[in-house]
Amino acid sequence: MGISPPEDGSILETGIDAWRKVQEVNLTSIFHCCKQVIPYMQAQGRGSIINTASFVAVMGAATSQISYSASKGGVLSMSRELGVEFARQGIRVNALCPGPVNTPLLQKLFAEDPERAARRLVHVPVGRFAEPEELAAAVAFLASDDASFITASEFLVDGGISGAYVTPL
Repeated sequence: MGISPPEDGSILETGIDAWRKVQEVNLTSIFHCCKQVIPYMQAQGRGSIINTASFVAVMGAATSQISYSASKGGVLSMSRELGVEFARQGIRVNALCPGPVNTPLLQKLFAEDPERAARRLVHVPVGRFAEPEELAAAVAFLASDDASFITASEFLVDGGISGAYVTPL
């Protein structure tokens, strides 16, 4: 899904090396993957690419990760452009935009800082983080023929976080 190292914070604190590292892993790698796979999809006359962006690609964050957010915005923009460019060749390109996911890395991070977890969880209307299987189901849908008319889209799987102004009690 990408990296978000601790040295990626506010634009005032993030150094150019941290910026470049995050961009290389989170954005440039997707560029290379798409560049390599699209010719194969063109040859077969169809295909579905699902790139992993993030809900932060569509909204800002008060706890800044400037390079991470910018890289995921780039993934979203690139996915839209590729989805439009190759649509008539039967190739669909979409961006999965997950919210926080209950992974071992997140569990470790939030076990070390429960206040940080609570600060994020309060903004998720469904009241929990996503399970990895829920994202897998979204990817399976986007890859399937049931999604044959979906391209160049942002597919938010974020528990309502991007649509919330105030969350339910």
